[in-house]
Amino acid sequence: MAATQVIRSEWTKIRSVASTVWTLSLAVVVTIALGMLISALSNNQFDNMSRVDRLSFDPTFVSFAGMSLGQLAMIVFGVLVVSNEYSTGMIRTSLAAVPQRGTFLFSKIVVATGLALVVGMATSFAAFFLGQAMLGDLKASIGDSGVLRAVIGGGLYMTLIAMFSMGVAVMLRSPMLSLGILMPFFFLISQILGNVDATKKVGQYLPDQAGSRIMQVVTPLDDDTPYGPWGGLAIMAAWVVAALAGGYLLLKKRDA
Repeated sequence: MAATQVIRSEWTKIRSVASTVWTLSLAVVVTIALGMLISALSNNQFDNMSRVDRLSFDPTFVSFAGMSLGQLAMIVFGVLVVSNEYSTGMIRTSLAAVPQRGTFLFSKIVVATGLALVVGMATSFAAFFLGQAMLGDLKASIGDSGVLRAVIGGGLYMTLIAMFSMGVAVMLRSPMLSLGILMPFFFLISQILGNVDATKKVGQYLPDQAGSRIMQVVTPLDDDTPYGPWGGLAIMAAWVVAALAGGYLLLKKRDA
């Protein structure tokens, strides 16, 4: 089967599964709503902040406060796109129709990534503009130095989170097992490693810790991270490539 036909087939699959549509919608709503809330609270509390916090205040990054929960929905999306076929047994039919496993996986990843990119970019720009509206006089402009990079980076970050989750799901094949590992990894382990002094040097190389640097415009005064915004995104991209490569190798080797 030609690659274009496989891509069209994968698009039909994704579009017809209600759960994938709902998770993407949730990613949009949660990211924007929480970003607006935190931005409004920051505007109200700015005068009560310490001098150091005021100097490090990053209005752009504040509007992305909802990313921490929005990425949860992108993780679920990435996992469901891949592992739904395993949980229903449809994977055997799919691989019988497309025996070239590389083409099958490539098509699935391309379609899901394209969808995640569109949703991620739209969400990032909406979160920025609505968040800035809540910040009043503290707001940043899209034309300010580093701001457009951060906003585009927010969309790329959400896309890479989904892609990383796809790679893990291909390796593990089970939606419950994939989510059971990814959720604690991003929401517990990564946060602990990134905020405890003894493990901070390790934590800053985890995909979410490194990737989120792209959304920062103002560098905190006490920051000693050895890479910049694009360096952090490159580290995150390396994690994604490793996850997808692992998924591809396992898909080629084992039975459906």
